[in-house]
Amino acid sequence: MGNLVGLAWRLLRGGGRRGLLGAGLTAAAVAISTALLLFTVAVNFAFQGRADREAWRNPVAAADGTAAAAAESVRTDHVRGRRITVVNLTALKPDAPAPPGLTRFPAPGEVWFSPALAELAGSLPADQLADRFPGRRAGTVEEGTLVHPGELLVVRGQSADSPEMTAKAPGHDDRDRGLGPVRISSFAGQRTDEAIGYQILGVIASVLMVVPLLVFGGAAARLTVARRDQRLAALRLVGATPGQVVTMTVAEAVITAFCGALLGLALYGTCSPLLTGIEVAGGSWFLADLWPGVPAVAGVLAAVPLLVGLSAVAGLRRVVVSPLGVARRETPPAMRFVRVVALLAALATVPVVGGMGAGVGIFALSLGLAFGAVNLAGPWVVGRIGRIVARTARGPARLLAGRRLIDDPRSAWRTVSGVAMIGFIAGFIGLLVPDSGLLGSPDAAVLRVSAPPVRLSEVAGQARERLSAAGVPAAVRTTGGGEGREGGLKVVAVTPRARDAATLDRARTALSGLVPGGVATTAADDQRASNRVIGDIRTGVVAVLAVSFLVAIASAGITAASSVLDRRQTYALLRLAGTPLSVLNAARRSETLIPLTVMGGGTIAAGMLCALPFVYAAMNTSGLMVLLTCVVLGFAGVAGAGAASAPLLRSVTADPAPRPD
Repeated sequence: MGNLVGLAWRLLRGGGRRGLLGAGLTAAAVAISTALLLFTVAVNFAFQGRADREAWRNPVAAADGTAAAAAESVRTDHVRGRRITVVNLTALKPDAPAPPGLTRFPAPGEVWFSPALAELAGSLPADQLADRFPGRRAGTVEEGTLVHPGELLVVRGQSADSPEMTAKAPGHDDRDRGLGPVRISSFAGQRTDEAIGYQILGVIASVLMVVPLLVFGGAAARLTVARRDQRLAALRLVGATPGQVVTMTVAEAVITAFCGALLGLALYGTCSPLLTGIEVAGGSWFLADLWPGVPAVAGVLAAVPLLVGLSAVAGLRRVVVSPLGVARRETPPAMRFVRVVALLAALATVPVVGGMGAGVGIFALSLGLAFGAVNLAGPWVVGRIGRIVARTARGPARLLAGRRLIDDPRSAWRTVSGVAMIGFIAGFIGLLVPDSGLLGSPDAAVLRVSAPPVRLSEVAGQARERLSAAGVPAAVRTTGGGEGREGGLKVVAVTPRARDAATLDRARTALSGLVPGGVATTAADDQRASNRVIGDIRTGVVAVLAVSFLVAIASAGITAASSVLDRRQTYALLRLAGTPLSVLNAARRSETLIPLTVMGGGTIAAGMLCALPFVYAAMNTSGLMVLLTCVVLGFAGVAGAGAASAPLLRSVTADPAPRPD
């Protein structure tokens, strides 16, 4: 075994300059795949970390018969269009535990700000923010316990008889606006619905990114496959056993892939600080959020070389069974139609699973299988395209392209597979991208405070007095009310000055505490959470497509260069026979763009089919723009990648003499 591994290492080092270039292309492909795979894995850990850090603010009531340690209420305020989470706490036992992020339990009258809120309160006039939270500033909430670095959070200590802790504010019975006082035994809490929703979106995004990355990583083992097959076939012909050939192949592939994986880890570590700036769910990320942990990193570093090794072994069937056929450059047997049958079955499963309302894991698995089936059927379709192109060719470039697609459809598919996969993603996402104007534009200058019907007149009078004292031009009127119903108190701005942010925040501060537990809100505040989710979906779409495009363009460029190295002798002989270099380049473009056109359209349709269970409206402008952008960038990227390898083609055709590697 040691001798075989040593021989594989010597063959890898002794492959000549172009042989080392091929190994370098493989390592580069693996590095890109590893870095992006680490990012994909880290995203799920990051959302999990956020959900865990936020859980204590979604309290779980103490079980019956269990002594409560504290009482907790949560409400949501706003400043300058940003959400402030306000947590009120009352100790019910002397030894009540300190909440996360605080060094001790807050005493009545104490206020603890998050760093971002403390900074903002110091930069704004007190009557716009700080006066809403009177009391002694006791400390700062530890940054590592916040949902994101810029989160606005205030924790207030209250006495047991405080109105905040004894009365449930009317209208505050949902998580977006607040939670009434809850007697708790610990700060364990539970994940919020919003956090769970983001985790689900993270899983779906991961599936859409992981499959192309795994395909790209597996394809990295097939780069320069013709050169390796020729070399291993020669070893088989001189007496090497199938086991020895497999061992040497695995050793060479794993050594190269492991070096590439380490480079990918270094690349991800270098880029992580930049990735923290991506804002999702209201803020950016802590650097620690994007570190998936040693076990996950070790798993990726082990899985990627293993995948590359398995992919390399899967490509050895011809060498092991018929080394003479490889040496004589015989065309491999045609692939079977069962690949297309598997694709159709997988695509039919996704809408059924989605329509049944199956769990996220099951749907993600079915979506991943459909994604993988596209990659399985791709080479078969490319081979059929080659036959049509060869039959209908009217010039040498098209004829060469058709024969190439027939001779090696797998290699041709690897060149376009990345962009074809993007077509699947774009088709899936294109129907789901919400339009930015979906929810309309509610009034952001009308403040509302809910009050009990019997107190409407009293609260309205207090509101007028407070607003007048604060110098806020406004008219107050009451709406709703009646027996058995809550009243609605509206504070309406009547001058243009009342619509600027500063005046609106002064009005919020003036009305703070008007109704115990109540908060002055606007219709825009109520819709802000929905708008944020819509915006985050659009951000996720951009992130997924950006990763996919990076993989696709890198795959096309590396595969195009590798293909030139594999066929350098054929190209050189064609040049000696008088074929112009322009014809060879035209043939290369045709063998890339023709299957890309067919497969790109097919995968877009397949992605749209998989998204049908989740579509509630017709495709909007945003979705159409996503599809058009993907088509334009995909074709431009693949065409550019092919053009970038044109100098390499000129170089390898300059010397047609056989080389020892």
